[in-house]
Amino acid sequence: MEEKVESFTLDHRKVVAPYVRKCCTLEGEKGDKVSKYDLRFTQPNVESIPTVALHAIEHLLAHHIREHIDGVIDLSPMGCRTGFYLSLWGDNSVEEVRDALVLSLQDVMKAEEVPAANAIQCGNYRDLSLFGAKEYAHKVLDEGISTSIYGEDR
Repeated sequence: MEEKVESFTLDHRKVVAPYVRKCCTLEGEKGDKVSKYDLRFTQPNVESIPTVALHAIEHLLAHHIREHIDGVIDLSPMGCRTGFYLSLWGDNSVEEVRDALVLSLQDVMKAEEVPAANAIQCGNYRDLSLFGAKEYAHKVLDEGISTSIYGEDR
């Protein structure tokens, strides 16, 4: 039986970015839970984040979001370059994740450098833009981050 890819079941034409969406919560055999969140920054099929900005935001958020929410497993950019996936131990509410993201983006706005921007810690360290990261952080903060994929709570 073929399993569905969760993100492929989302009608990307109907969502209103920026938003935080809980994709799923999985429970392991021993009762441990892992939740995956869609942190959407730009409108799908309308705008994408340039690679240098996306890569810098990834580095900055990977560093800062751990200061604002416990249990971070991974933060990964989406291939479509419209946002990120965040995986956490447990089952946090979208509001908790949104609040941590807001604080983390505020940290991005204050950053003076991109963490791990060197050949030892990054596989493509020349492909980073602090300016671009701040530009998109400002855009998302300015627009407001909804906890509804249709933007009703904005």
